Amino acid sequence: MKKKLLIILGILVLIGISGSIWFKYNWHRMPGIISSIKNPVSQNQTIVWKDGSSTRTSDKPNIIVILVDDMGFNEVSSYGGGMANGQFKTPNIDQLAADGALCRNGYATTAVCAASRASLLTGRNSTRFGFEYTPTSKGFGKFIADWNKESVQPFIYNVAADEDLPSMTEIGLPPSEIILPEILKPAGYHNVHIGKWHLGGAEKFQPHNQGFDESLWMETGGLFLPEADPNVVNAKLDFDPIDKFLWANLPYAVEFNDSGRFHPDDHLTDYFTNEAVKVIDKNKNQPFFLYLAYWAVHTPLQALKSDYDALSYIEDHIERVQAAMVKSVDRGVGKIRQALKDNGIEDNTIIIFTCDNGAPYYVGLPDVNKPYRGWKLSLFEGGIHVPFIVNYPDSVPAGQVYNGRISNIDIFNTVADLAGATLPTDRKLDGTNMLPYLTGAKTGSPERPLFTKNGTFSQVIKDDWKLLWDQQQKKKWLFDLQYDPTEQNNLVDQNTTKNNELSSLLAAFLAEQADPIWEGALSSPVHVDKHINETKKKEDEFAYWQN
Repeated sequence: MKKKLLIILGILVLIGISGSIWFKYNWHRMPGIISSIKNPVSQNQTIVWKDGSSTRTSDKPNIIVILVDDMGFNEVSSYGGGMANGQFKTPNIDQLAADGALCRNGYATTAVCAASRASLLTGRNSTRFGFEYTPTSKGFGKFIADWNKESVQPFIYNVAADEDLPSMTEIGLPPSEIILPEILKPAGYHNVHIGKWHLGGAEKFQPHNQGFDESLWMETGGLFLPEADPNVVNAKLDFDPIDKFLWANLPYAVEFNDSGRFHPDDHLTDYFTNEAVKVIDKNKNQPFFLYLAYWAVHTPLQALKSDYDALSYIEDHIERVQAAMVKSVDRGVGKIRQALKDNGIEDNTIIIFTCDNGAPYYVGLPDVNKPYRGWKLSLFEGGIHVPFIVNYPDSVPAGQVYNGRISNIDIFNTVADLAGATLPTDRKLDGTNMLPYLTGAKTGSPERPLFTKNGTFSQVIKDDWKLLWDQQQKKKWLFDLQYDPTEQNNLVDQNTTKNNELSSLLAAFLAEQADPIWEGALSSPVHVDKHINETKKKEDEFAYWQN
């Protein structure tokens, strides 16, 4: 009996040791494991979209906002550069611009996905209601900090903030905020969301409980196809800890309203496009708002093999996969426009095409935000200066190149005015109606400044001048964007008058912002001019980004 007890004890000890070893090297997989237990993924389900009216109910314009994830300025060829030294083209996006307005100075409200989306949908800087950072899993900050412990500039990890971090599903856009579908519904619109959400996974935060009539959604992101699918080409970034975390945890899954998770039946980008076409077909006789939030071209990098094979002239594997993912978005834009034309509603539909932030440094490609400096997670132009196209045949002249500064925060006011919707009067809105500037009724840029706050890093743009302030480093940058759009010359010491003016303006804005709903656990040094694979030096310019 004693011998048996010793054997059992020995087995338990071995199991404990093995478990400890496994956890040491695989703990970063736990969010995905826990999620798969709480919300398992079933087989594909056919989406049954609601039938719209059989006859036209209103002449109000249809509204489509296409939001791409992490697309760099140089990934759309109509902006003059283009990937693969200009060889790679985006013909459908280019045509969208040629038939409408190509906005050369379009901005995201901030340089990271979730807060940018919150600002777009509310018309308010998301820091006004404490939605300052991107929701992440507990331990994510530690994972990134540990990976970068040999960094030339230190990563600052806040253990207490990480331990206090709520579950990702419990971090979301406060339901007290009013978002676009909530003002469009009373104006007679059917509201549909397709794609990435990233504004909370708990029931109260989900898109169909925030004003959308129907939603085919992902809480944050996922795989574009199963990793071993014969139709996919993967590009794993072994040098990037974020990529390692994503591959370990993301499912190939979507949800429809409150269905629970299930598999799509195609490469995710094409799947979202095809479902969007069905929505257009169903709603051709009634005003609709379609918020199509592609997960592309965010990592993990996964392209359709057919798209990858068509780009054999691109030698670099990562760039080729990235370009193939852009190609799938471009194809989607073409299909959306064709669906509008087939249903006879092209002239009465506005399409706004833009991106949540610039391309990231951690993909390891040097020219994705060219000609601008900086990246996603940076308030330099590369992080917030994004593709922005407005196509509205009824009002916006074709072939227009608009040089004024507009932002995704202006979409709220613009759409409200088009739809005849009532703007909320009990809260401050930060955007403006951009259509008068695109139709020629007004000239120049909207008068309102553009602000961003992220932890100790903030910026303001006013009258072509831009001030950046990194309080962590006690450093400021001042740029005259009219003459120095690529931010080469820091004028903070030469022009004290403009520095003081913008500093006062920025300080007043910061004083108005709410406390963050949750605290960022990590401050990361983001180099302005170097991507993840380039050698860093102590003298390199960088700014701290908190999350």
